Amino acid sequence: MTRPPRRARLRTLLEDELRGLTTIQASDRVWQMPFAAALASGLPLLVGAWIGRMDYGLVSSLGGLVFIYLPNTPMSHRMVVMMAAAFGLTACYALGVMSHFVPALTMPALVFTSILVTMICRFYRVVPPGSLFFVMAASIGAYSPAPLAELPLRVGLIFLGALLGCLIAFFYSLYMLHRRAPMPIAPLPAATFDFVVFDSVVIGVFVGLALALAQLLQLDKPYWVPVSCLAVIQGASLRAVWSRQLQRTIGTAIGLLLAWGLLLLPLEYWSIALLMMTLTFIIESTIVRHYALAAVFITPLTILLAEAAVLGHGSAGALIGARFIDTVLGCLVGLAGGICLHSARFREAFGAPMRRLVPLRFTRASR
Repeated sequence: MTRPPRRARLRTLLEDELRGLTTIQASDRVWQMPFAAALASGLPLLVGAWIGRMDYGLVSSLGGLVFIYLPNTPMSHRMVVMMAAAFGLTACYALGVMSHFVPALTMPALVFTSILVTMICRFYRVVPPGSLFFVMAASIGAYSPAPLAELPLRVGLIFLGALLGCLIAFFYSLYMLHRRAPMPIAPLPAATFDFVVFDSVVIGVFVGLALALAQLLQLDKPYWVPVSCLAVIQGASLRAVWSRQLQRTIGTAIGLLLAWGLLLLPLEYWSIALLMMTLTFIIESTIVRHYALAAVFITPLTILLAEAAVLGHGSAGALIGARFIDTVLGCLVGLAGGICLHSARFREAFGAPMRRLVPLRFTRASR
Protein backbone atom coordinates (compact mmCIF):
# COMPACT_ATOMS: atom_id res chain seq x y z
CA MET A 1 0.00 0.00 0.00
CA THR A 2 1.57 3.28 -1.11
CA ARG A 3 1.50 6.37 1.04
CA PRO A 4 -0.58 9.27 -0.31
CA PRO A 5 1.37 12.15 -1.84
CA ARG A 6 2.50 14.88 0.55
CA ARG A 7 0.27 17.44 -1.13
CA ALA A 8 -2.80 15.23 -0.68
CA ARG A 9 -1.96 14.65 3.00
CA LEU A 10 -1.50 18.40 3.53
CA ARG A 11 -4.82 19.07 1.82
CA THR A 12 -6.55 16.52 4.03
CA LEU A 13 -5.01 18.12 7.13
CA LEU A 14 -6.16 21.60 6.07
CA GLU A 15 -9.66 20.31 5.34
CA ASP A 16 -9.82 18.74 8.81
CA GLU A 17 -8.73 21.99 10.44
CA LEU A 18 -11.24 24.00 8.39
CA ARG A 19 -13.97 21.54 9.32
CA GLY A 20 -13.08 21.91 12.98
CA LEU A 21 -13.21 25.71 12.70
CA THR A 22 -16.60 25.75 10.99
CA THR A 23 -18.43 22.96 12.81
CA ILE A 24 -20.99 24.04 15.39
CA GLN A 25 -21.46 21.37 18.06
CA ALA A 26 -24.88 20.40 19.34
CA SER A 27 -25.68 21.25 22.96
CA ASP A 28 -28.60 20.81 25.33
CA ARG A 29 -27.58 23.78 27.51
CA VAL A 30 -30.65 25.86 28.32
CA TRP A 31 -30.59 29.66 28.26
CA GLN A 32 -31.20 29.88 32.01
CA MET A 33 -27.67 28.62 32.72
CA PRO A 34 -25.82 31.43 30.86
CA PHE A 35 -28.28 33.92 32.38
CA ALA A 36 -27.54 32.70 35.91
CA ALA A 37 -23.78 32.74 35.18
CA ALA A 38 -24.09 36.35 33.99
CA LEU A 39 -25.90 37.26 37.23
CA ALA A 40 -23.29 35.50 39.39
CA SER A 41 -20.38 37.44 37.90
CA GLY A 42 -22.32 40.59 36.98
CA LEU A 43 -24.19 41.54 40.15
CA PRO A 44 -20.93 42.36 42.02
CA LEU A 45 -20.04 44.66 39.12
CA LEU A 46 -23.39 46.46 39.45
CA VAL A 47 -22.76 46.89 43.18
CA GLY A 48 -19.27 48.22 42.42
CA ALA A 49 -20.74 50.71 39.94
CA TRP A 50 -23.35 51.75 42.51
CA ILE A 51 -20.80 52.51 45.26
CA GLY A 52 -18.27 53.95 42.81
CA ARG A 53 -15.63 51.25 43.46
CA MET A 54 -15.40 49.18 40.30
CA ASP A 55 -12.11 47.70 41.54
CA TYR A 56 -14.00 46.08 44.42
CA GLY A 57 -16.68 44.86 42.05
CA LEU A 58 -14.11 43.26 39.75
CA VAL A 59 -12.51 41.31 42.61
CA SER A 60 -15.89 40.08 43.82
CA SER A 61 -16.86 39.21 40.25
CA LEU A 62 -14.00 36.69 40.15
CA GLY A 63 -15.70 34.82 42.98
CA GLY A 64 -18.90 34.62 40.95
CA LEU A 65 -17.10 32.43 38.43
CA VAL A 66 -17.64 29.55 40.86
CA PHE A 67 -21.10 29.12 39.31
CA ILE A 68 -19.49 27.64 36.18
CA TYR A 69 -18.52 24.54 38.19
CA LEU A 70 -22.15 23.63 38.97
CA PRO A 71 -22.66 19.94 37.99
CA ASN A 72 -25.89 18.39 36.70
CA THR A 73 -26.28 16.13 39.72
CA PRO A 74 -28.73 15.95 42.67
CA MET A 75 -28.98 19.02 44.89
CA SER A 76 -26.95 17.57 47.78
CA HIS A 77 -23.99 16.85 45.50
CA ARG A 78 -24.29 20.17 43.67
CA MET A 79 -24.00 22.26 46.80
CA VAL A 80 -21.06 20.29 48.17
CA VAL A 81 -19.23 20.89 44.87
CA MET A 82 -20.17 24.58 44.97
CA MET A 83 -18.90 25.08 48.51
CA ALA A 84 -15.66 23.26 47.75
CA ALA A 85 -15.13 25.31 44.59
CA ALA A 86 -15.87 28.54 46.49
CA PHE A 87 -13.25 27.68 49.11
CA GLY A 88 -10.72 26.72 46.42
CA LEU A 89 -11.25 29.90 44.41
CA THR A 90 -10.90 32.07 47.52
CA ALA A 91 -7.81 30.20 48.69
CA CYS A 92 -6.11 30.47 45.29
CA TYR A 93 -6.75 34.21 45.11
CA ALA A 94 -5.50 34.68 48.68
CA LEU A 95 -2.30 32.77 47.91
CA GLY A 96 -1.78 34.88 44.78
CA VAL A 97 -2.31 38.16 46.66
CA MET A 98 0.12 37.10 49.40
CA SER A 99 2.79 36.23 46.83
CA HIS A 100 2.42 39.76 45.41
CA PHE A 101 4.24 41.18 48.44
CA VAL A 102 7.26 38.93 47.86
CA PRO A 103 7.90 39.08 44.08
CA ALA A 104 10.44 36.24 44.22
CA LEU A 105 7.63 33.91 45.36
CA THR A 106 5.18 34.81 42.58
CA MET A 107 6.28 32.17 40.08
CA PRO A 108 6.81 29.34 42.66
CA ALA A 109 3.40 30.12 44.19
CA LEU A 110 1.70 29.96 40.79
CA VAL A 111 3.46 26.70 39.90
CA PHE A 112 2.47 25.18 43.25
CA THR A 113 -1.13 26.36 42.86
CA SER A 114 -1.36 25.04 39.28
CA ILE A 115 -0.01 21.61 40.25
CA LEU A 116 -2.12 21.20 43.39
CA VAL A 117 -5.39 22.46 41.88
CA THR A 118 -4.93 20.42 38.71
CA MET A 119 -4.30 17.29 40.79
CA ILE A 120 -7.48 17.88 42.80
CA CYS A 121 -9.57 18.64 39.71
CA ARG A 122 -8.30 15.50 37.96
CA PHE A 123 -8.68 13.26 41.00
CA TYR A 124 -12.31 14.32 41.51
CA ARG A 125 -13.03 14.67 37.76
CA VAL A 126 -14.13 18.31 38.07
CA VAL A 127 -16.11 19.47 35.04
CA PRO A 128 -14.48 21.82 32.49
CA PRO A 129 -12.92 24.37 32.70
CA GLY A 130 -11.16 22.36 35.41
CA SER A 131 -8.36 24.24 37.13
CA LEU A 132 -8.48 27.23 34.75
CA PHE A 133 -10.45 29.73 36.85
CA PHE A 134 -8.61 28.77 40.05
CA VAL A 135 -5.24 29.49 38.43
CA MET A 136 -6.63 32.65 36.82
CA ALA A 137 -7.73 33.92 40.25
CA ALA A 138 -4.27 33.21 41.68
CA SER A 139 -2.59 34.93 38.71
CA ILE A 140 -4.74 38.05 38.92
CA GLY A 141 -4.26 38.19 42.69
CA ALA A 142 -0.49 37.98 42.30
CA TYR A 143 -0.48 41.15 40.20
CA SER A 144 -3.12 43.13 42.06
CA PRO A 145 -1.61 46.46 43.15
CA ALA A 146 -3.09 46.48 46.66
CA PRO A 147 -1.37 47.43 49.93
CA LEU A 148 -0.81 44.77 52.58
CA ALA A 149 -3.50 46.27 54.81
CA GLU A 150 -6.12 45.51 52.14
CA LEU A 151 -5.34 41.78 52.03
CA PRO A 152 -8.28 40.77 54.29
CA LEU A 153 -10.58 43.10 52.36
CA ARG A 154 -9.62 41.65 48.97
CA VAL A 155 -9.98 38.06 50.16
CA GLY A 156 -13.32 38.94 51.74
CA LEU A 157 -14.55 40.47 48.48
CA ILE A 158 -13.82 37.39 46.40
CA PHE A 159 -15.41 35.19 49.09
CA LEU A 160 -18.57 37.31 49.00
CA GLY A 161 -18.66 36.92 45.23
CA ALA A 162 -18.24 33.15 45.58
CA LEU A 163 -21.00 33.08 48.21
CA LEU A 164 -23.30 34.94 45.83
CA GLY A 165 -22.43 32.41 43.11
CA CYS A 166 -23.38 29.55 45.46
CA LEU A 167 -26.70 31.21 46.31
CA ILE A 168 -27.54 31.74 42.65
CA ALA A 169 -26.55 28.11 41.96
CA PHE A 170 -28.93 26.97 44.74
CA PHE A 171 -31.96 28.86 43.40
CA TYR A 172 -31.10 27.96 39.80
CA SER A 173 -30.93 24.30 40.82
CA LEU A 174 -34.30 24.51 42.60
CA TYR A 175 -35.80 25.76 39.36
CA MET A 176 -34.03 23.39 36.97
CA LEU A 177 -34.50 20.22 39.02
CA HIS A 178 -38.24 20.68 38.67
CA ARG A 179 -37.83 20.69 34.90
CA ARG A 180 -35.06 18.15 34.36
CA ALA A 181 -34.08 15.05 36.25
CA PRO A 182 -30.51 15.22 37.63
CA MET A 183 -27.76 13.01 36.31
CA PRO A 184 -26.62 10.25 38.68
CA ILE A 185 -23.39 10.78 40.59
CA ALA A 186 -20.81 8.81 38.63
CA PRO A 187 -18.34 6.80 40.73
CA LEU A 188 -14.82 8.14 40.60
CA PRO A 189 -12.51 6.03 38.43
CA ALA A 190 -9.21 4.82 39.83
CA ALA A 191 -6.67 7.62 40.25
CA THR A 192 -3.64 6.85 38.11
CA PHE A 193 -0.17 8.28 38.48
CA ASP A 194 0.02 9.52 34.88
CA PHE A 195 -3.33 11.30 34.82
CA VAL A 196 -3.34 12.79 38.32
CA VAL A 197 0.30 13.33 39.25
CA PHE A 198 2.54 13.38 36.18
CA ASP A 199 0.20 15.45 33.98
CA SER A 200 -0.43 17.95 36.77
CA VAL A 201 3.27 18.49 37.42
CA VAL A 202 4.01 19.00 33.72
CA ILE A 203 1.08 21.42 33.39
CA GLY A 204 2.22 23.37 36.46
CA VAL A 205 5.81 23.60 35.22
CA PHE A 206 4.74 24.96 31.83
CA VAL A 207 2.36 27.44 33.46
CA GLY A 208 5.34 28.68 35.50
CA LEU A 209 7.49 28.77 32.36
CA ALA A 210 4.85 30.90 30.64
CA LEU A 211 4.91 33.38 33.51
CA ALA A 212 8.72 33.39 33.54
CA LEU A 213 8.81 34.24 29.82
CA ALA A 214 6.24 37.00 30.34
CA GLN A 215 8.35 38.48 33.13
CA LEU A 216 11.53 38.13 31.07
CA LEU A 217 9.87 40.03 28.21
CA GLN A 218 8.62 42.60 30.76
CA LEU A 219 5.02 42.34 29.59
CA ASP A 220 2.61 44.78 31.20
CA LYS A 221 0.03 42.18 32.35
CA PRO A 222 2.05 38.96 32.56
CA TYR A 223 -0.70 36.95 34.27
CA TRP A 224 -2.67 36.50 31.01
CA VAL A 225 0.19 34.46 29.52
CA PRO A 226 -0.03 31.52 32.00
CA VAL A 227 -3.84 31.64 31.82
CA SER A 228 -3.70 31.28 28.02
CA CYS A 229 -1.12 28.51 28.41
CA LEU A 230 -3.34 26.57 30.81
CA ALA A 231 -6.41 26.98 28.58
CA VAL A 232 -4.52 25.31 25.72
CA ILE A 233 -2.43 22.63 27.46
CA GLN A 234 -5.42 20.89 29.08
CA GLY A 235 -6.48 19.24 25.80
CA ALA A 236 -7.20 15.49 26.02
CA SER A 237 -4.89 14.75 23.09
CA LEU A 238 -2.15 16.47 21.10
CA ARG A 239 -4.65 17.11 18.31
CA ALA A 240 -7.02 18.67 20.84
CA VAL A 241 -4.19 20.87 22.17
CA TRP A 242 -3.32 21.99 18.63
CA SER A 243 -6.96 22.70 17.75
CA ARG A 244 -7.49 24.59 21.01
CA GLN A 245 -4.46 26.87 20.52
CA LEU A 246 -5.40 27.51 16.88
CA GLN A 247 -9.00 28.36 17.74
CA ARG A 248 -7.95 30.51 20.69
CA THR A 249 -5.46 32.48 18.56
CA ILE A 250 -7.95 33.06 15.74
CA GLY A 251 -10.76 33.89 18.15
CA THR A 252 -8.52 36.28 20.06
CA ALA A 253 -7.44 38.09 16.88
CA ILE A 254 -11.07 38.70 15.92
CA GLY A 255 -12.03 39.44 19.51
CA LEU A 256 -9.38 42.15 19.73
CA LEU A 257 -11.08 43.98 16.87
CA LEU A 258 -14.36 43.74 18.78
CA ALA A 259 -12.64 44.93 21.95
CA TRP A 260 -11.11 47.87 20.09
CA GLY A 261 -14.56 48.96 18.90
CA LEU A 262 -15.99 48.62 22.41
CA LEU A 263 -13.16 50.62 23.96
CA LEU A 264 -13.91 53.48 21.58
CA LEU A 265 -17.37 53.82 23.12
CA PRO A 266 -17.94 56.30 25.98
CA LEU A 267 -18.04 53.59 28.64
CA GLU A 268 -18.72 54.28 32.31
CA TYR A 269 -19.14 51.98 35.29
CA TRP A 270 -22.80 51.05 34.74
CA SER A 271 -22.39 50.40 31.02
CA ILE A 272 -19.21 48.37 31.67
CA ALA A 273 -21.04 46.16 34.17
CA LEU A 274 -23.96 45.55 31.79
CA LEU A 275 -21.58 44.93 28.89
CA MET A 276 -19.61 42.34 30.87
CA MET A 277 -22.83 40.58 31.86
CA THR A 278 -23.88 40.45 28.20
CA LEU A 279 -20.51 39.06 27.15
CA THR A 280 -20.68 36.40 29.89
CA PHE A 281 -24.13 35.33 28.69
CA ILE A 282 -22.90 35.04 25.09
CA ILE A 283 -19.75 33.13 26.10
CA GLU A 284 -21.60 30.56 28.20
CA SER A 285 -24.11 30.10 25.39
CA THR A 286 -21.48 29.52 22.69
CA ILE A 287 -18.48 27.87 24.38
CA VAL A 288 -20.10 24.42 24.39
CA ARG A 289 -20.84 24.82 20.69
CA HIS A 290 -17.74 26.48 19.22
CA TYR A 291 -14.61 27.44 21.17
CA ALA A 292 -13.20 29.90 18.60
CA LEU A 293 -16.52 31.78 18.50
CA ALA A 294 -16.58 31.95 22.29
CA ALA A 295 -12.96 33.20 22.29
CA VAL A 296 -14.09 36.18 20.20
CA PHE A 297 -16.16 37.33 23.20
CA ILE A 298 -13.79 36.03 25.87
CA THR A 299 -11.15 38.49 24.66
CA PRO A 300 -13.06 41.74 25.31
CA LEU A 301 -14.38 40.28 28.59
CA THR A 302 -10.88 39.56 29.89
CA ILE A 303 -9.71 43.01 28.81
CA LEU A 304 -12.57 44.65 30.67
CA LEU A 305 -11.94 42.36 33.66
CA ALA A 306 -8.37 43.62 33.88
CA GLU A 307 -8.84 47.24 32.82
CA ALA A 308 -12.41 48.26 33.73
CA ALA A 309 -11.30 50.18 36.82
CA VAL A 310 -8.76 52.27 34.87
CA LEU A 311 -10.31 52.64 31.41
CA GLY A 312 -9.43 55.90 29.71
CA HIS A 313 -5.97 56.16 31.30
CA GLY A 314 -4.06 54.58 28.41
CA SER A 315 -4.00 53.93 24.68
CA ALA A 316 -6.57 51.42 23.42
CA GLY A 317 -4.21 50.40 20.60
CA ALA A 318 -1.37 49.60 23.00
CA LEU A 319 -3.75 47.62 25.20
CA ILE A 320 -5.04 45.58 22.25
CA GLY A 321 -1.52 44.82 21.02
CA ALA A 322 -0.38 43.75 24.49
CA ARG A 323 -3.30 41.32 24.91
CA PHE A 324 -2.58 39.72 21.52
CA ILE A 325 1.07 39.17 22.42
CA ASP A 326 0.02 37.70 25.79
CA THR A 327 -2.35 35.24 24.12
CA VAL A 328 0.00 34.15 21.34
CA LEU A 329 2.90 33.63 23.77
CA GLY A 330 0.70 31.67 26.17
CA CYS A 331 -0.71 29.50 23.36
CA LEU A 332 2.80 28.71 22.04
CA VAL A 333 4.00 27.67 25.50
CA GLY A 334 0.81 25.65 25.97
CA LEU A 335 1.36 23.92 22.62
CA ALA A 336 4.95 23.07 23.59
CA GLY A 337 3.68 21.72 26.90
CA GLY A 338 1.02 19.68 25.11
CA ILE A 339 3.66 18.12 22.84
CA CYS A 340 5.67 17.06 25.91
CA LEU A 341 2.56 15.92 27.76
CA HIS A 342 1.52 13.57 24.97
CA SER A 343 5.02 12.34 24.09
CA ALA A 344 5.71 8.73 25.11
CA ARG A 345 9.46 9.41 25.12
CA PHE A 346 9.06 12.43 27.41
CA ARG A 347 6.91 10.40 29.80
CA GLU A 348 9.45 7.62 29.85
CA ALA A 349 12.35 9.99 30.56
CA PHE A 350 10.71 12.01 33.35
CA GLY A 351 7.93 9.73 34.60
CA ALA A 352 10.17 7.06 36.14
CA PRO A 353 12.16 9.46 38.41
CA MET A 354 8.91 11.15 39.45
CA ARG A 355 7.30 7.84 40.40
CA ARG A 356 9.97 7.28 43.03
CA LEU A 357 8.91 10.47 44.81
CA VAL A 358 5.28 9.44 45.44
CA PRO A 359 3.75 6.60 47.50
CA LEU A 360 3.60 3.21 45.79
CA ARG A 361 -0.20 3.02 45.85
CA PHE A 362 -0.39 5.96 43.40
CA THR A 363 1.91 4.25 40.93
CA ARG A 364 0.32 0.82 40.63
CA ALA A 365 -2.17 1.82 37.97
CA SER A 366 -1.09 3.47 34.77
CA ARG A 367 -3.09 4.96 32.01
